[in-house]
Amino acid sequence: MSSCSTSTTAAAGSAATTYQDGETAITAIHPDVIRTHILNRLDGPTLASTTCASTQLNSLCTDDEIWKDICNSTWPSTAHPRVLDAISSFPSGHRSFYSDSFPTLHHHGLCHSHNSKKSQQQRLVETTELISAVDIYYAGKLVYSKVLETETLTGWFLSSPLRINLLDLKEIVPAPVMFEGEEGTCMELLEEHLTVSWILIDPAHKRAVNVASSKAVEIRRHWLTEEIQLRYSTVVAAVGGDLVQCGVVVSCGGKEGGEFQLNEVSMQVEDMEGKILTGLDSLVILLEAMEGQRRKSDSKVEKERFETLKKTRRQFSERKQRREKTTGVGANDPNGGEAD
Repeated sequence: MSSCSTSTTAAAGSAATTYQDGETAITAIHPDVIRTHILNRLDGPTLASTTCASTQLNSLCTDDEIWKDICNSTWPSTAHPRVLDAISSFPSGHRSFYSDSFPTLHHHGLCHSHNSKKSQQQRLVETTELISAVDIYYAGKLVYSKVLETETLTGWFLSSPLRINLLDLKEIVPAPVMFEGEEGTCMELLEEHLTVSWILIDPAHKRAVNVASSKAVEIRRHWLTEEIQLRYSTVVAAVGGDLVQCGVVVSCGGKEGGEFQLNEVSMQVEDMEGKILTGLDSLVILLEAMEGQRRKSDSKVEKERFETLKKTRRQFSERKQRREKTTGVGANDPNGGEAD
């Protein structure tokens, strides 16, 4: 009797989760099936959206292993032990890290209002290092992956222009694209298919930010070395409203008929005049960026922001030249003597 009763109850429970058109509600599927056959097939943005679908899915989507797999597949550098250790201290582990690192920085996204000078100074002192998790892809295939650690309390770091170089001295990374045909075609291929992710991690405050744009915002020949340079930049508004550029510069070269080579990859923060900021000034910007807003963006918007920065720089330079010309009139003659 009891066996028959149990069977009837189970059947009723199953029927209660089946709609009139014969479709089964998500609540009728065993959580392990959802986790191993559905959720682990989703990408990060889709998984994040799934958390809003139901209380059950929200609970299942908090599984750190799922987010760890997504992070590792999106950025192979996150599988490095040092990065794993840093992510483990984030409030929600890999889920928090992904929400910090996947979206791009918002143009006006730096956090100024609730950060007093005192708290800013405290954060600067507490931040003893930055971890760089870098991944370079060509046409969706991994070309290079590396993790760097940079101390932030040394006098050299604080006072010198900050330029973090990814490659070791004389290290060259081959890129799977041939250096042949018309120059414009080669540059178009690189611009379209070469992508860079440079995630900076602050272990002390459990935050991260991706400073590289989703695609190159500029590609050109260097006037001196003739190498092809690609720039992956995020433009944000700093304190006072001035625009600053956080980003990555990739230099490529090669011989006719051979493969392209990545000769140099570096991360830096530049001011309105295009000057690389010191470690201290860069750190202020980067820590604010980690606390700032994120927004899903596309390459078109990123390029528009970069072009706005270039235009603003030209206007800034022209105003500066006019001021210098005005204040310099009558100071000295062209020969170095006193003017009449």
